[in-house]
Amino acid sequence: MEIVYLAGGCLWGTQAFFKTIPGVVMTEAGRANGTTNHLEEPYDGYAECVKVEFNPQQVTIKDLMGYLFEIIDPYSLNRQGPDIGEKYRTGLYSKDQSHLDEAQAFINDRNDADRIMVEVKPLTNYVKSAEEHQDHLYKYPEDQHLCHVPKSLLNKYKK
Repeated sequence: MEIVYLAGGCLWGTQAFFKTIPGVVMTEAGRANGTTNHLEEPYDGYAECVKVEFNPQQVTIKDLMGYLFEIIDPYSLNRQGPDIGEKYRTGLYSKDQSHLDEAQAFINDRNDADRIMVEVKPLTNYVKSAEEHQDHLYKYPEDQHLCHVPKSLLNKYKK
């Protein structure tokens, strides 16, 4: 199994979406690549993200980037749907350089690569979100309207 950290705006919908992807074996809501040394609130400079453990025999980094691009506006900087701010930036973070290379190649191979605002960076730090944020949309489906990921996409790849 391998791990990447995917930032897709609000972590609730991002986690709910990636839980449905074949080859993804575990997700965890969290925050990545903050600018402070402490790993508790406030999460200065952190991106809301989802830790994604996946089986590389079933799903590739290119696949995961394709899925990420289904739920984000890749041209938007620090904004997804109604959520605005640095913590809602999009990206892929990893400690594995091959993941970063594959993600960057995915972007570079696009004819709109010069307009893409998705970060591809080494993971510098990560903190798991509070339990109330884990699988939030499963626990509180009435909060779906707060999320930029359409409900139809949350069921598109259901395992």
